[in-house]
Amino acid sequence: MRITLVEDNTSLSKGITYRLEDAGHAVDALGDGTEAADYLKTDGADLVILDINLPGVDGLTLLSDMRKRGDLRPVILLTARAETQDRVIGLDAGADDYLIKPFEMAELEARVRALLRRRQVPQPQLRPVGQLQYDASARQLFAEEAEIDLPRREMSVFECLLDAGGRLVSKTAVLDHVYGVGADIEETVVEVYISRLRSRLKPYGLTIRTRRGLGYQLLVEDTE
Repeated sequence: MRITLVEDNTSLSKGITYRLEDAGHAVDALGDGTEAADYLKTDGADLVILDINLPGVDGLTLLSDMRKRGDLRPVILLTARAETQDRVIGLDAGADDYLIKPFEMAELEARVRALLRRRQVPQPQLRPVGQLQYDASARQLFAEEAEIDLPRREMSVFECLLDAGGRLVSKTAVLDHVYGVGADIEETVVEVYISRLRSRLKPYGLTIRTRRGLGYQLLVEDTE
């Protein structure tokens, strides 16, 4: 599943991201409420984890805005406020769950699993991509009925390029999508993933074009 995390504490954000990724989830991490306000309108994640105290727009306002526009995705609030009234305010604003800092990562994982179980499981929606079919809910690629086994990071790169709809995606944007905004990862890692992914996709009518200094494009090859 894809999870959006909005947390301005860098070390905590990285810890949550790595723990959830190890559990098989894709995580998009942001640290600023103003940036998150726009991002949450189009991110398409299955679940959102929101810190309350954020620079820019606070987490309660972000949550309230989500509910006002009909966004019913499950939301877990993170906060250092332990008073009962604070929890009531968060739940009344539309939160599905509430975790008080500091918390154990195992407890966060359990809350995530519980909320994702409650969601109605949709029928697989297969999206044609070249000669492949992509199931966004399961994060799987198929050639006819056989699954293409992509490592988790390469799948994240593929999804980032696919979501761009053929537009150029910068190396920084790919890195942010795979590891979260602000992660201390060398950009050369992206080149390795792109190279591997390009080789895996080429037999199925897909190519990744590199535009030096600009970024990457996922394109369907012309077979005519």
